[in-house]
Amino acid sequence: MTDQFSASSTTTSNNILRFASSIFTTLIALNLWANPSLAADPFPRSQPRNIGDHTEAAFKAVFELGDYQAAQKYVQKAISSEPNEPLAYAMQASLAYTQQDVEKLESYSAKTLDTGKKLIASDPLRGNLYAAVGHFLKGAVILTREGTVSGAPKALSRLREVYKHLDKAEAISPKDPELNLIKGYMDLMLAVNLPFANPQQAIQRLEQNAGPQHLVDRGIAIAYRDLKKYSQALAYVNRALESASDNPELYYLKAQILREQGKKQKDSQMTQQAIAHFDKALEKKSQLPATVVKQIERERRRTAESLK
Repeated sequence: MTDQFSASSTTTSNNILRFASSIFTTLIALNLWANPSLAADPFPRSQPRNIGDHTEAAFKAVFELGDYQAAQKYVQKAISSEPNEPLAYAMQASLAYTQQDVEKLESYSAKTLDTGKKLIASDPLRGNLYAAVGHFLKGAVILTREGTVSGAPKALSRLREVYKHLDKAEAISPKDPELNLIKGYMDLMLAVNLPFANPQQAIQRLEQNAGPQHLVDRGIAIAYRDLKKYSQALAYVNRALESASDNPELYYLKAQILREQGKKQKDSQMTQQAIAHFDKALEKKSQLPATVVKQIERERRRTAESLK
């Protein structure tokens, strides 16, 4: 970001990039629970899709186990053996973002968009969905390279394309769980960061039509955390942990919620619980991106210092 912007501009930029990061995370979490009888499609659809074994394995590595290292190996295999699956490219773009590799992020954002467009002819629902994802990723590349103020006009033009394709996908199947997971996360993060938006509508979309369930719970927990409704956030992150108890990022999220709730209630025991959950997340730091590990360690240290 450029130096001349005010603190408020920097905060806006951070919110947008955090929003982008949340969406990237969603993109690599769309097919967690495998079911061979349903063509490796975890969503309860009348016409299941087969996304490919390696792509599916990468999804599971990230969002059931929180293992980005394993996911990187699987996604490379997916790109070579399942070249027509746009989610494989979206996943690689997501992993590039966590590694702060802007060149690779840009490359695989373009591949996501191109593959999504090609899929429209045979599967207009998922084709339009991933064309939207591709445009979103390319908009995020613009913001990352040019900053919020300079890049905003170009990014907004991409955002219009995002919702144009999402609207087309929704017209085909408005209750599709994959569509509602992605659109629900987008709407939710926008609602949390824009004062005139209604986050309850986005929460309702996730609760009623999105899946898999633990990703729904995780997204709503993040929303309530950002809305400073910590009791609700804690309830939803606990629900997510019931289904994905091996994922260190969920313990990290729970630690953040406990820290803020402890601060609000001036409860040192709750703050101690937050530190324990930061430690729980760090037990598996070898499988997390280095940037995430540094952030967890930084927040853990500051939380511990607040008790002194």
